[in-house]
Amino acid sequence: MFDSLVAVYPTHLQAELAVRKLADNHFDMKHLSIVGRGYHTEEQVTGFYNTGDRVQFWGTRGAFWGGLWGLFFGGMFLTVPVIGQVMVLGYLVSVVVATIEGAVVVGGLSAIGAALFGIGIPRDSVIQYEVALMADSFLVTVHANLADLSRARHLLETTGATGIETHALPEIKAVA
Repeated sequence: MFDSLVAVYPTHLQAELAVRKLADNHFDMKHLSIVGRGYHTEEQVTGFYNTGDRVQFWGTRGAFWGGLWGLFFGGMFLTVPVIGQVMVLGYLVSVVVATIEGAVVVGGLSAIGAALFGIGIPRDSVIQYEVALMADSFLVTVHANLADLSRARHLLETTGATGIETHALPEIKAVA
């Protein structure tokens, strides 16, 4: 199992820059994720449709999500109580789906929060990330060994993140 790094970005442009910087530096896209609110209340139609390997988004952030969709292996759009409509691309999709399907409830956390908690992120940090999502920030996550997370942190320090945290899984001690 991998450790995690979470970077918080105030704008979708900064989050996209971070993802592209990691991709350009040969990070495995299967171990990256981006999470953000999908849409805002608009007077125009919002949504997306998928035909084969192509996806078309509508709305104010349509170009942003559509541009990233091709980089990631899977995505989902869901409505999370309190947070609102959320788009998840990448690694975390399977974790969120498993959390929802397994009806895993972690007291007071959303499905996104429960998924983050499930990959070893401490509850206090998860709550901070949920608050960041409610404030319309974006989360870029990297799931890798500590050496790769150190390299990712170095790359992301120049991308305008308001916070970057590495979360190491607690060591499991064998019972003798």
